[in-house]
Amino acid sequence: MMPASDSNALDRQLAYGIFRPTLGVNILVHGAGRIFGPGADAFATTTAAEFSKTALPAGMVHAFLFIVPFAELVLGVLTMLGLFTRWTLALGALLIATLVFGTAMRSDWTTVGVQMIYAITYYLLLLNRDYNRFSLDTLLARSRQLRS
Repeated sequence: MMPASDSNALDRQLAYGIFRPTLGVNILVHGAGRIFGPGADAFATTTAAEFSKTALPAGMVHAFLFIVPFAELVLGVLTMLGLFTRWTLALGALLIATLVFGTAMRSDWTTVGVQMIYAITYYLLLLNRDYNRFSLDTLLARSRQLRS
């Protein structure tokens, strides 16, 4: 039988190994749905209209919103696989922070609340990255150790 401390560590690793890819799939599908659904430009144009009454420059808003689905797609894949996890989570958190800023400028507090759940999710994953056992990062690190 496994000592309690080993069992707890494995539980944390399993929890992380399920939570991280779940976020990755969510973010990946956000991006893919926007790119392969209406298209990135249609998404950007439609969403940018919601910012027309804010002080944000329309061209900058449209350009940012055009990039968002591609960033979501890439960050979603990397998060799902657990590759470059520290920087992927940090960039995902910064993307969410930017989205919170824009949404707050629109005074859409319901959406800001949902976005804050994503911010907390990124925070928790980054904070608990020590438990990132089931990932490409760990696989690559082990491979490097074996070659050394």
